[in-house]
Amino acid sequence: MNDVIIQDDGLNSSTRMLHIIYGLHALGLGLGAFGAATVLGSFLFGWPSIIAVVLSYIERSKVENTWLSSHIDWVIRTFWIALIWSLVVLVVSIPLMALLVGFATLPLGMFLLGVWAIYRIARGWLRLKDGQPMPAE
Repeated sequence: MNDVIIQDDGLNSSTRMLHIIYGLHALGLGLGAFGAATVLGSFLFGWPSIIAVVLSYIERSKVENTWLSSHIDWVIRTFWIALIWSLVVLVVSIPLMALLVGFATLPLGMFLLGVWAIYRIARGWLRLKDGQPMPAE
């Protein structure tokens, strides 16, 4: 006996949209890695990532109470956590620049946040590809 898996066209459409959202975030990160901007700066302020966040908020109501909602929450949370922590790094590093230590803490903090953002987007996109929800945070 063959088991037939029926997929909802709405979920297929939302899955495609999530691939686009992850792709836009990856493009933003890639532009930062290989362009004139920083990885984190491009992720937070580049058009691809801003469009991805807007699309995430639009898509959020369509995937409510499905496994895809965990991915929407994941990408939205990744963006906002990166923004908040980059502001924390900036606020801590600026006063330290008077002691010359801030010139090291600022790029190091931004670099680590960039690596973290790459990890989050890659992990989420791979789990989406495998049809797995993101774990609750």
